[in-house]
Amino acid sequence: MTWPRDLADRLGVRLPIFLAPMAGGPSTPALAAAVSEAGGLGALGCGYSAPEQIRAEVEEVRRRTQAPFAVNLFAPEPHDWPPPAEPLARAASRLQAYRDELGLGPVGDLPPPPDFDAQLELVLELRPRALSITSGALPPARVKTLHDAGILVMATATTPAEAEVLEASGVDAVVTQGAEAGGHRANFLAPGERSFIGTMALVPRVADAVKVPVVAAGGIMDGRGIAACLALGASAVSLGTAFLACDESGAAAAHKAALRAAPGDDATGLTRAFSGKPARGLVNRFMREQAASADVLPYPAQNQLTAGLRREAARQGRSDLMSFWAGQGAPLARGGPAGRLLAALAEEAEAALRRLG
Repeated sequence: MTWPRDLADRLGVRLPIFLAPMAGGPSTPALAAAVSEAGGLGALGCGYSAPEQIRAEVEEVRRRTQAPFAVNLFAPEPHDWPPPAEPLARAASRLQAYRDELGLGPVGDLPPPPDFDAQLELVLELRPRALSITSGALPPARVKTLHDAGILVMATATTPAEAEVLEASGVDAVVTQGAEAGGHRANFLAPGERSFIGTMALVPRVADAVKVPVVAAGGIMDGRGIAACLALGASAVSLGTAFLACDESGAAAAHKAALRAAPGDDATGLTRAFSGKPARGLVNRFMREQAASADVLPYPAQNQLTAGLRREAARQGRSDLMSFWAGQGAPLARGGPAGRLLAALAEEAEAALRRLG
């Protein structure tokens, strides 16, 4: 099989198979390094991280491998901080029963979200091979600054219109996030409910809409999915849920166990209850009970509000109250060493394309 080389060669990787960045714990330096060392593009999900944590993780990846890797940040979104007192009080009151179960007192002052400008300045200093951006477009001047530092820029689109905006900003590649994808929706032009295009429909539409390489993401779990996305016009693929159960993943033991036990039907659902923006995860009690709640703050306030609850739930192994982000392909997760999984994915993709002649 002849793999697409346009984007892979620019990045300096052997295989156009990327690790999707998974902020909040799953994306560890060990996982990123393992994927890069095996020939793909590893990634660190740093959207929630303070600069000192990003520096430590980048340095750890570089201790483990000399291969290229990417860092991911969340594009800054307009928000009021601190959140208005009255909506905050209502949202906190609705969550207090869960906090009581975990032995937590009332919510105190919320810590502010990370400073994007400080994060970006550190990326410019550290110079990973690539920076990927989620949930928005950077101004063209910032993209040029990153290019001047030798950093390739990728950004995520959930619609063809978003892909066109990203291309106009100067990015080197567009990552198409299909509706099947786990974690937070990356939409930034239209509301989430108008941005749920499946991977099979989104990839060819974006490939026709832009001239830059397209990276397919969402629901890709094995070589069959990789082959399909390449046939649809993608230059590379990005997998997150497929790597969640791997040995090097930082996902909690309960998260990995839930992946292994995921039922074939209705395993995942979308919720705003954990963070304030739509995100796909394994359905649990918290998601079901909060499905109809009107007292959900917008992102990032809701994310900061539930952070302590989620941390304590993880410490106690309370899977009913944790956020288990995962895509619709979750029942196909395999686990094991990440390097071995990457090799298997490549072999499976080659076999699938040989079957098609």
